[in-house]
Amino acid sequence: MKTVVLEVRSPDTSMAGFVQSWKSGKAERAARIGFATPELLWQVLTAKRWELLKAMCGAGPISIREAARRVGRDVKAVHADITALLNAGVLDRAEGGGVVFPFDAIKVEFLLEAA
Repeated sequence: MKTVVLEVRSPDTSMAGFVQSWKSGKAERAARIGFATPELLWQVLTAKRWELLKAMCGAGPISIREAARRVGRDVKAVHADITALLNAGVLDRAEGGGVVFPFDAIKVEFLLEAA
């Protein structure tokens, strides 16, 4: 199963992880997409966009129209959400057209600490 970890991680921590992987020559076990703050994560992953990711998880490349059909929403609104997810690096453009979420599972990680 191909899993992506969506996490809250500072740019410095992300860079340190990259350097560690580069030096060791070993990739991390799961793909990671980092967000600088929890607020940014929730701004990008709205309820409607989360619904889209669930519909696209493990589905392979699909058109925006098909994604809209799967979630029962207007194509124009789904197009806006897919564009936001593409810009955030959560979705990829498929080679033959359409978009793809190239993972079978999603894990979200962040820690909420006392101020």
